[in-house]
Amino acid sequence: MKKTTMKVAIGAALLLVGFGIGILNPKAIEADGVSTTPGSIDDPVITKSYLDEQLAKVSGGSSGAGTGSTGTSNAQASLQVVSVPSGKVLLGDEGTEIILRVGKAVAYSSDSSGIVDITDGKDLVKGNSVASNHLLLMPRSGRGVTAAAGYTKSLTVLVRGGYKLQSVN
Repeated sequence: MKKTTMKVAIGAALLLVGFGIGILNPKAIEADGVSTTPGSIDDPVITKSYLDEQLAKVSGGSSGAGTGSTGTSNAQASLQVVSVPSGKVLLGDEGTEIILRVGKAVAYSSDSSGIVDITDGKDLVKGNSVASNHLLLMPRSGRGVTAAAGYTKSLTVLVRGGYKLQSVN
């Protein structure tokens, strides 16, 4: 019985010594021995401008501007105001977003499918009216908007993404 009591007493003493070391020196019980104090050499605090700079490097910097009538196409991060003359169609690249601001427009597509009216949650096939201030998404290249029949003024649209203007066939 004395041996068992002695073993329990030694075990309890060792446990207390271990807890004491852990409380007095927290680094002694860290698995990797690395300090996780914010702002320390191992966990530096960074500024927003530094983070923005690093993110710009990773994403390849800012993207180019939209196109116009030249036929070239560049993706862009912000909305651009574009005027679409009567008799022209604005064709968006895959993923381009368009919002009709001024005018009467219809959906345009080179095939039987159409564009997505995200605001109403439905597809607009070629010839369907486009509502003002609705967000439209081009699921594939070669789709877009053009002036409705009888509308002779220019359309004003907001565009995010690549696009080109071309004559209606």
